[in-house]
Amino acid sequence: MYLPSAFRQDDFGVLHDEIDKARLATIVSHGANGLQATHLPLLLVREEGQYGTLYGHLARANPHWRDWQDASEALVMFNLADGYISPAWYPAKAEHGKVVPTWNYISVHARGPIELFDDPQRLLQLVSRLSDKHEANRATPWSVDDAPADYIDKMLRAIVGFALPIEHIEGKYKLSQNRDSADQKGVHAALQSSADPRDQLLAERMPCAD
Repeated sequence: MYLPSAFRQDDFGVLHDEIDKARLATIVSHGANGLQATHLPLLLVREEGQYGTLYGHLARANPHWRDWQDASEALVMFNLADGYISPAWYPAKAEHGKVVPTWNYISVHARGPIELFDDPQRLLQLVSRLSDKHEANRATPWSVDDAPADYIDKMLRAIVGFALPIEHIEGKYKLSQNRDSADQKGVHAALQSSADPRDQLLAERMPCAD
């Protein structure tokens, strides 16, 4: 990813926090069938490996995983917040007019080799942990144990699990840091007052929001 120094985030703790907050990841790899991408939720185990390990699963019917049988490398992308930035929000527009639109966003990329597994107990542990993570804030959390055991066994046979030990991780926080303070505040105010909750989320992440 193109990573100007003003937007670089190198704190692994911060990047791990972003991964934990991400709802859906995109995993991309190249193999015998060319470039392939799959969108899926992932589980981060921070203490495994140098930079943590990502776990997930795909439908067995998805041909993507077959390209991973030779421990190929994959890129995983997590997009946390993004929004259009209008030149009209910059005070600089009224001063000299030398402004153009852009897009602000927060993104984390992780890369590493993939290990496939289909052991039923290991798959059960994975889907249980993923479910527990995303059910945690519900008033009555659903658990894998709530479903009949034979049904879960059938579902597990229909998926393939994988582990991706992270060998390289980088984060990009493009939040108008390259603009002066007045322009940053103009962007923040416009995003904060937007009716779109995605814009409001982006406003919360800007440095000038602190």
